Amino acid sequence: MLIAAGFLMLLGGCESDSQSEALGTLERDRIRLSATVNEVISEVFVTEGQLVTRGQSLLKLDDRALQAQVNQAKAELERANAFLQQLKNGARIEELASSQARVSSAQALLLQRNNNYDRAVALEAKKVLGQADLDRALAERDSALAALEDSREQLILLQRGTRVEELQQAQAQWQAAASGLALIEKQLSDLTIVATRSGMVDSLPWHLGERVSAGSPLVVLLAQGNPFVRAYIPEGKRASVKIGQTLNVAVDGAKASFRGTISRLQSDPAFTPYYALTEEDRARLMYLAEIQLGDDAKHLPSGLPAQVSLP
Repeated sequence: MLIAAGFLMLLGGCESDSQSEALGTLERDRIRLSATVNEVISEVFVTEGQLVTRGQSLLKLDDRALQAQVNQAKAELERANAFLQQLKNGARIEELASSQARVSSAQALLLQRNNNYDRAVALEAKKVLGQADLDRALAERDSALAALEDSREQLILLQRGTRVEELQQAQAQWQAAASGLALIEKQLSDLTIVATRSGMVDSLPWHLGERVSAGSPLVVLLAQGNPFVRAYIPEGKRASVKIGQTLNVAVDGAKASFRGTISRLQSDPAFTPYYALTEEDRARLMYLAEIQLGDDAKHLPSGLPAQVSLP
């Protein structure tokens, strides 16, 4: 009986110790920069472990195919712009003069065909010409009259200039060409992978010359700044902690402890992670929390085990 009682007291003490701290690791935000197209890596500008700043070029994919598409899109934009300017400027002086000359030519031809028809009528009355010749002269006169009307209408069109609807269509074509060029230029710029945040290059999964598929991570960055502890709060301590609460944090290898503030605390429980398992707690649930550390922990590397003291 005494042995059993002692064992129960020891077990209770172990359970109390396991509930007094949350186990976890030091972490920083991991930024995965992925490929947007299937292409070959043509240049690599950084190495793993290198510190980089936001906007710095890290890696580049082969851009020859997209560069050709950019050149084609630029040509389409220039063509659309030229057509739009042509409609805005209207007819040139030379075009107006040419159209006026066609009107004058049509007037002269009509005058000639009218005279021919009048002569044909007089000759037909004298029975010198037949009805077929008269009909032919009439048809030629009517044809000349129609040609004159057509040339006059063409001159009026040139004088009035471009219709508003045609200008709107040309403007829409120009905007579509400009948008297409902007899209392809954006795709071209995406072939150069740049750091979206300052930090350290944690991983370069691919090598120079390899062909990557769209969506593959090309560079993994660890964001610059203070680390945080990703820890798991035991179920028995969940009610005693809240966001904004300050806790003591011990880090393996660091002599001094650190103060951290809970910045995230999940409401849904998870099963105990593998590195927090103990003989007594295998069946218990844990609550994921993130404890943000201060500037005094800025020098600590990511991945170190940490223990968070719980109230």
